[in-house]
Amino acid sequence: MDTQAEPRPHRAQAFLRKLVAGVVLIVAVALAFKLVIGFVMAIFWTIVAVALVIAILWALKTLFW
Repeated sequence: MDTQAEPRPHRAQAFLRKLVAGVVLIVAVALAFKLVIGFVMAIFWTIVAVALVIAILWALKTLFW
């Protein structure tokens, strides 16, 4: 049975790992936020396009029919 403990990382290595983990987390959150904003904007512009087509059809009906 091996009673030798694993060597603990130096404080600088632990700090660097936490720093890298924090940067990765920030980047992941930023990308997720950008994805959600993009999805909301896609829905918004789809609604605007549908409203525009309905407005054009209504105007043509009012003027010519």
